[in-house]
Amino acid sequence: MTVLITGTAGFIGYHVAKALLDRGDEIIGVDNLNKYYDVRLKEARLALLQAKNNFTFHQVDISNYAAMQNLAQNEKNIRRIIHLAAQAGVRHSIEKPFVYVQDNLVGHMSILEICRNLPNFEHLVYASSSSVYGGNSKLPFSIGDPTDHPVSLYAATKKSNELMSYCYSHLYEMCQTGLRFFTVYGPWGRPDMAVYLFCKLISEGKPISVFNQGDMQRDFTYIDDIVSGVIAALDAPPFKADGEPPVRLYNIGNNNSEPLMRVIGLIEEGLGKKADILNFLDHDVENVDIYKLTYNEKQEVIDNSLVRLTNSSAIESYPKYSPDGLKIAFISDESGINNIYISHDECVSKE
Repeated sequence: MTVLITGTAGFIGYHVAKALLDRGDEIIGVDNLNKYYDVRLKEARLALLQAKNNFTFHQVDISNYAAMQNLAQNEKNIRRIIHLAAQAGVRHSIEKPFVYVQDNLVGHMSILEICRNLPNFEHLVYASSSSVYGGNSKLPFSIGDPTDHPVSLYAATKKSNELMSYCYSHLYEMCQTGLRFFTVYGPWGRPDMAVYLFCKLISEGKPISVFNQGDMQRDFTYIDDIVSGVIAALDAPPFKADGEPPVRLYNIGNNNSEPLMRVIGLIEEGLGKKADILNFLDHDVENVDIYKLTYNEKQEVIDNSLVRLTNSSAIESYPKYSPDGLKIAFISDESGINNIYISHDECVSKE
């Protein structure tokens, strides 16, 4: 099966592409390799994919519809699309709002139009975010909860993507699945994410800032579980039923939330250094993906919330390359994050 994946050089995109290549699918990767964070990390991920058979890469901006049209016309065997490309980062959306409108809104529209005009199109799976729950005070979150009060522009663009997809599914009966991810971590993660920033700053003896007086919990979701959820969704296109169009939304997260101060404590333990907490700020613009999702012991879908447990005894290194030479290993079991180990050894660095 030929699958187009946008954001292939990104954290989640890399892992999804690798898993699909390993099972024998043909992957067409798209990424604009922007400079939101160190491009060398994206290039390092991409190099591993390019070493595999059945992988083709195009450096294209998805919001450039003409360029995407040209790609689609030359790749007529595309049947399914996994759309993961987006401008990430909640706080960055405050500083660069027009970038988010271009990349996340215009980009999503471009993908919808590509899907609509593909001769063999079957299914679009796209990334949404737990941030769409915004100011929702009901816990735990369920897919049917209100999401009409976003507290960041990033969240607003992701909610808009969901509405755009619903509209296209209604108008053209396009099969689509949206996935709301909850705080993803693991090998080859983004260096701007909290865990990696804390590791870097604490290891350098620099102060860190903690939001909400440290009283905060997050559903940390291991990357392998995200990949399993994405592929499971890809392989099961929704169908039209009870007058509703073939479009679905799912939460993908862990079944257990972790207190932020515990995570910091594990980093301190792994580094053998105490964190210098400079300032407990009053609030966080993304204090939304907290507390556990609805789930049952069989890990089934409850209230349309797809939940997978973190892999037992999963031990992975992040990453084989990092711009600052940090190597981070996460050790997890059924109870969540048990330990985080950080060292400066055995890292592959690129000049």
